[in-house]
Amino acid sequence: MKTPFTLQVLMENSKAPCGLAISAVLDKPFHPHEDRHINTDGVGLLAAPQMQQPDPRKSSERMGAMRNVILVLGLVGLLCAAVGLRVRAADEPPTARKLNVLLLTGEDVSAHNWKEIAAATTEILQASGKFDVKQAEDFKLLESADDLAKFDVIVQTGCFTKKVDLSDQAKANLLNFVKNGKGIYLQHLATASFPKWEDFGKLCGRYWVMGKSGHNARSVFEAKIADTDHPITKGLKDFKTDDELYAKLQGTADVKALVTGDSDYSKKTEPLVFVREEGKGRVVVNNLGHDKKALQTPEVQTLVARGVEWAATGKVTDGK
Repeated sequence: MKTPFTLQVLMENSKAPCGLAISAVLDKPFHPHEDRHINTDGVGLLAAPQMQQPDPRKSSERMGAMRNVILVLGLVGLLCAAVGLRVRAADEPPTARKLNVLLLTGEDVSAHNWKEIAAATTEILQASGKFDVKQAEDFKLLESADDLAKFDVIVQTGCFTKKVDLSDQAKANLLNFVKNGKGIYLQHLATASFPKWEDFGKLCGRYWVMGKSGHNARSVFEAKIADTDHPITKGLKDFKTDDELYAKLQGTADVKALVTGDSDYSKKTEPLVFVREEGKGRVVVNNLGHDKKALQTPEVQTLVARGVEWAATGKVTDGK
């Protein structure tokens, strides 16, 4: 005679793998929140106790059935726990990899303390928590495409007009670095670098030329947000800064002005921060940042961090 017993498993947040596990053990379709009846020969787990001597054979079968029940419940618990862990892991944002920055410095005009500017810029980037910065005071890393490929973006704070020109290989590596999908961020007088290398000026889009470009004496002026939708400037308002307002930059390439200023030197509205695309990559020019004091303006620090990130990735995370 077959005695039925009932196994009911209640699962408030059931997942398919749990039901599949029970189905695999019971060899029947399983549906959460339903009573599951299992017929086992000679087993009556829920039967009323009878006043008779226990049958050793039936006791053994009963113990075997209980072990099966415990096995099913244990397997269900393990699988549900695993599903829960996977769901929680999927809900948690992945930890973003820090962007690798190659910061080129080591030379500038006498009016610029290149060590102080490089240190202040590095501090801004590291404070954002998004970058690992390697400073270089020479061009050795540009000589190897493989070494350069380890970086996500080149940041140039120095103005290189006196050092030996780059080798043809270094020039090709730098251009290909940007054209193939990465980026370069140039700060303040960096666009005046390599005056004999025509393609560098074209890469910048607008660039300083000694004897043609200029500015009035350093002063406090208003920087105006020209594009409120771009990731670099989104959410920023016009601000005042104590700096130099560069004017009469040269070049004819199309650029997108993000920040502008009204120059008394040129009597025109000049682009202070602008961007352009080069191949698959990105170029950011920030003409602000004469010295550490200029780089302490909060909005300027935001422009630096966002500008470098956008040059590297084409986007700005967290709107910061």
